[in-house]
Amino acid sequence: MTKADIVSEIAKTTGIDKGAVLSVVEQFMTVVKDSLAHGENVYLRGFGSFTVKQRAEKTARNISKNTTLVIPAHNIPAFKPANSFKADVAK
Repeated sequence: MTKADIVSEIAKTTGIDKGAVLSVVEQFMTVVKDSLAHGENVYLRGFGSFTVKQRAEKTARNISKNTTLVIPAHNIPAFKPANSFKADVAK
């Protein structure tokens, strides 16, 4: 399902025009990205949590050049679904 599919589905079920729904969906994604970029987690009860995880520094190998390189510590976004979300998907 794409963003356009999500917008169409929400517009169809709520009766709100697609332009307004698209604006809300894009603003939601912007708020989530900005919050995670500033180190703030986003919790949506009954849906799940968007969190920032810290990856430790590690050593990797470039097999083709037979060299090692250090990947510095960095943050990555992560999503953990709520228990009710997991239960619905498992059905």
